[in-house]
Amino acid sequence: MHHRHATCAIIGAGDFIGAAIARKFAAEGYAIFAGRRTVEKLVPLKREIEANGGICEARSLDARREDEVTAFLQSADTRSPLEVVIINPGANVSFPILETTERVFFKVWEMACKAGFLSGREAARIMLKHGRGSIFFTGATASLRGGSGYAAFASAKAGLRMVAQAMARELGPQNIHVAHLVIDAGVDTSFVRERIAATRGAATLDAMAEDSLMNPASIANAYWTLHQQTRDAWTFELDLRPYGEHW
Repeated sequence: MHHRHATCAIIGAGDFIGAAIARKFAAEGYAIFAGRRTVEKLVPLKREIEANGGICEARSLDARREDEVTAFLQSADTRSPLEVVIINPGANVSFPILETTERVFFKVWEMACKAGFLSGREAARIMLKHGRGSIFFTGATASLRGGSGYAAFASAKAGLRMVAQAMARELGPQNIHVAHLVIDAGVDTSFVRERIAATRGAATLDAMAEDSLMNPASIANAYWTLHQQTRDAWTFELDLRPYGEHW
């Protein structure tokens, strides 16, 4: 495997999208720095990447804490120059407005918006020294509209989208590509399949057409494609959905 002597850091390296992005960038020769709350959950990903000849460092990270985010990204940059940062923390919860407590609203904002701001700012601080880099934020349909039950999540994700857009405008002229990806679909995971079976019945699940759920590897390819763009034609916002999705 050709190693590029560059690091891709993933904040919120969950089992699905985050892990798929890690696999893709590792396969392309990047050293992976993966962070999530429970570092033990990263062990299988680290082993898989290393078994395939890649480099993967796993770190415990609470992306809501400024000191932890700063230390994580500085460590990633020390390994080899930080070239890509993927900001992918999950915070998708649904509560009717009267059941949305102050604690829930604030915690979701911290996870989906504040953590993204801290990660983006610290990534920019490092990348400006190198004179280049890519900072990609994972968004959702909720980034663009507030669905019933999603006051906390949608307001936080919309806030994150504005952080990303402001950063893109400020940092683009300094050779840093900032992009926001709107993922509009169920991702094809055992959790989603179990939920569909539970809410709509096993027959519904069996009848679902192939490719009606999103493969995490397909999402990872989109992040890779963005990173390959030449700076004379950078995408800021990319929305992804399966062919059969109604929107």
